[in-house]
Amino acid sequence: MTSTSTAQDVSRFAARLGERMDTGVLSFPLTSFTAAGELDLAGLRTYLEGQAEAEPAAFFVACGTGEFFSLTPEEYSSVVRTAVEVADGRIPVIAGVGYGWALARQFAERAVDAGAAAGLLMPHYLVKAPQDGLVEQVRRVAEHTSLPLIAYQRDYVRFSAESAALLAEIPTVIGIKDGHSDLDGLQRIKLSTPPDFLFFNGAATAEMQARAYSAIGISPYSSAVHAFAPEIAKAFFGALRADEQDRVDELLREFYFPLVELRDRKAGYAVSLVKAGARLRGLPVGPARAPLIDPSATDVAELDKLITTGLALVDQA
Repeated sequence: MTSTSTAQDVSRFAARLGERMDTGVLSFPLTSFTAAGELDLAGLRTYLEGQAEAEPAAFFVACGTGEFFSLTPEEYSSVVRTAVEVADGRIPVIAGVGYGWALARQFAERAVDAGAAAGLLMPHYLVKAPQDGLVEQVRRVAEHTSLPLIAYQRDYVRFSAESAALLAEIPTVIGIKDGHSDLDGLQRIKLSTPPDFLFFNGAATAEMQARAYSAIGISPYSSAVHAFAPEIAKAFFGALRADEQDRVDELLREFYFPLVELRDRKAGYAVSLVKAGARLRGLPVGPARAPLIDPSATDVAELDKLITTGLALVDQA
C-alpha cells in the first residue's frame, strides 16, 4: 500500500509529529457517554474543544483512555471524525486501531475515512505471541493501509531490539509508544532503530517516569492528567523542559505521587479515575463503560481535594 507519494507523506507526518512532541504533551482524550452509557457526541465536541485550547502536541483519540475497547465501529468513526473536526488541522489526530490484524485493518480504514493523520496500533487481543508473531501482526496491518502507524507495547506486547529493528523497516511504521518502563530494554530498542524513529513514554501517569525516560533520550510523553487538568499537565511539562527541578519535585510530591497512589487502589482506575476527575471539573464526559467501574464516593472526594491542591500549585507558578 506504500507508493512513493505515500512514503513522502508518511515521512513528512513523522517529522511534523516529532517536532510537535517537543512543544507539549500528547493528549489522550476521554470519550463522552451519557448517563445511560450512549455515545454523547455533543459532549465530546465540547470536551475536545477544551482540550484543544490547552494546545497539546497531538490528539490520540479512541485509544485506551478513550475506551477504544468499548466502542462499536460506528461509534469509533464518529469519535475520530469529531476529533478531526475540532482539531481543524491545528493538532494532529492519531486514532487507536486494534484487536487482531483483520479487525485492526478495518479500524484503520475507518480512521482514514474519518480524516485521522495516523494510527496507534493497540496491543492485539487476548493471546500471548512470539516475537515473529508480534512483528507479523504489525506488518499485516501496515500492508493494508497507508496510515502511518505507531506500535504500542504494553502488557503482553513487548518488542525485542531485533523486532523493533524489523518494525522500523516497515515503511509506514513511524514509532513506538512504550508502556513497560523497562528502560534497559527500551534503550536497546532505541539503539536498534534509526535516529528519526519516534518514541514516547506511554506509562500510566507518565510524568512519574518522565525524567528517567529523558535520561535515555526519550522526552515526549502522554499525559492522562491533561484529560482532566491540562493546567497542571502544562505546568509540569514547562517545568521539566525548563529544568526547574525543584518545581518538578514539588508537583510530583504534592500532586502526581498521591494521584498514582489513588489510581492504584483499583483495577481500571487509570481510566475511570481520570473520567471522575473530568466530571469534577464540570466536563461532559459521563461515566465509564463496563467492565470499568466508576470510583467510589470516598475516592472521588479524595481526588477532588487532590485536584484542588494541584491547581493551587499551578497558580503559585
